[in-house]
Amino acid sequence: MNVSTPIWRPTPERMANARMRAFMQRLQPASASPLDDYESLYRFSLSQPAAFWGGLWDYLGLRGEKGGLVVDDPLRLPGARWFPQARLNFAENLLPRDDAADALVFRNEQGMRRALSWRMLQQQVAACAHALESAGVRPGDRVAGYLPNVPEAIVAMLATTSIGAIWCACSPDYGVASCLDRLRQVEPKVLFTTNGYVHGGRFHDLADKSREIAAALPGLARTVTVAYPGSTLPDDENLSYEAFLAGRPCRIAWKRFPFDHPAFILFSSGTTGTPKCIVHGAGGSLLQTLKELALHCDVHPEERVMYLTTTGWMVWNVMASALGLGATVILYDGSPAFPSTSALWDLVDDEDIAVLRIVPRLIEQYQAAGLRPRDSHRLASLKCIQAGSSPLSSRHYEYVYREIKEDVHLMSPAGGTDIMGTLATGSPISPVWAGEIQVLSLGMKVEVYDDSGRPVVGQPGELVCTQAFPSVPVAFWNDDGSRLHAAYFQQIPGAWRHGDWARLTAHGGLIIEGRSDATLNVNGIRIGTSEIYRALQGLELVTEAAAVECPGPDGTSIVLFVVLREGNQLSGTLAADIRNAIRTGATSRHIPASIVQVDDLPRSSNGKVSEVAIRDFLAGRPTRHRDGLLNPEALDRLAASSLITH
Repeated sequence: MNVSTPIWRPTPERMANARMRAFMQRLQPASASPLDDYESLYRFSLSQPAAFWGGLWDYLGLRGEKGGLVVDDPLRLPGARWFPQARLNFAENLLPRDDAADALVFRNEQGMRRALSWRMLQQQVAACAHALESAGVRPGDRVAGYLPNVPEAIVAMLATTSIGAIWCACSPDYGVASCLDRLRQVEPKVLFTTNGYVHGGRFHDLADKSREIAAALPGLARTVTVAYPGSTLPDDENLSYEAFLAGRPCRIAWKRFPFDHPAFILFSSGTTGTPKCIVHGAGGSLLQTLKELALHCDVHPEERVMYLTTTGWMVWNVMASALGLGATVILYDGSPAFPSTSALWDLVDDEDIAVLRIVPRLIEQYQAAGLRPRDSHRLASLKCIQAGSSPLSSRHYEYVYREIKEDVHLMSPAGGTDIMGTLATGSPISPVWAGEIQVLSLGMKVEVYDDSGRPVVGQPGELVCTQAFPSVPVAFWNDDGSRLHAAYFQQIPGAWRHGDWARLTAHGGLIIEGRSDATLNVNGIRIGTSEIYRALQGLELVTEAAAVECPGPDGTSIVLFVVLREGNQLSGTLAADIRNAIRTGATSRHIPASIVQVDDLPRSSNGKVSEVAIRDFLAGRPTRHRDGLLNPEALDRLAASSLITH
């Protein structure tokens, strides 16, 4: 690969038809200089935030009263107030159509397909909203979901936000303790639950877990059970979803609320303690997610969008917002590689998916299997692939463009739960450079600070945002503001500290080096873990790795856990190759003292490898973070005596 040239450039036709171009033309009268490329639009979004965010409201055609003031003080962070006179309804803005076209299409790994038209979706949301009000739910009350990625989850979320209540959700792959750690804090009045979900070729029964969760929630007024598509509920089930909606009116009179009225509680991963309950306002959530979809992903009306996600991940909220653009959302439940590794690409062709979100680990799986979708599938509709949850390496980019599709916009967004959006993401009118996140997100003044608090380019440091933005969390639940301030603003006054260790590139993009709390500091020299992982890219046998600090009698040393391609064992020769790759490609100061082969690495709820959980586990610190992991059993196997160590 020639690293001096981009790996992809959009065609002139694609650039001309991008929604970002239309948005630039709309803003041009407010700009003293030409808005003719991404960089000029980004500069405008920072220098004139009121014109940018107010113009975005108008361009998107948001329903509601905008008011005359966009922001009272964009330089005050935290504390700026956005659209203080506005009133809107989140759900109303996600239901712009009332026709027979598909709004939602449910698919699962068993081949099941169920479509819900815009008209049917409108009717079910209305009926569910009336049912929630009859159950005593009022504005500010919490409604929770313990549901797979099914249409009923979207309906329940929209119904909840339509009446001013607050939606929160736990993925069905969470254990009971993990769900209760989250839901007990917010005390939902109504719980939507399920009898099961499918994954990896089998049905996972959740009936007992659902009952246990409901029984342990104080103040719960109603439990509504959704039968997994194709299954039936037992006769003794409390209240089915169909019975809950039966006889309710199918029309709704939209109530409008202030811009910052709480709409969602998102839960942090919980890998370092009790999960934080992050409250997001309706307006900020709407603007950020629609900005990402319409401008950065270039989603047009009628196009089809599918994100591989669970209901407990912020990515699900973003995916749902595609409805607000008049797009069709494909809801997938199950393993994307079952019953075969090509299953996802079959689905892309079957449903004519335009925008697809996957995870880097899946790309690794395809590469290991020698899959070449460009030869076996049409992929004619596919124009954008997002790969999130962890940084994409250069080899991921190379594989996608070589083996999946040559003309596709590949983006690797960075942001997340805390901001209901991104700090760095993609641009459909800009080149893609392998190994880099393309651009800094519009309206987000992103900088990297060194240890002395100075902004730097080309060297790693703390990732910060130094200007107010609409999706700063409204609050932490049951917090007087002190915990929220300590989490994001205390360390660097006047800036949002995101918690990532990152590096700005010469191309105007960003490279995430790792989490700030997982950086490696040996003898006073600090690097991000991603530097280690990038150095290992040329070793085909190493599919994943996790580097952690381990204190010992002779000081701190590095332990590197590696996952190898199936059927391979860690040998002295491979261990030497790993150390040499790190020495020559990253650092001679952070050569691992031990290299340990494992079959899997512990992952947080969004699929990211959790170096912090590994580090704390090995240090014997409290293991409450186990409940925040998708696969806590991986921690136990890290210390198993049968592991091969060099």
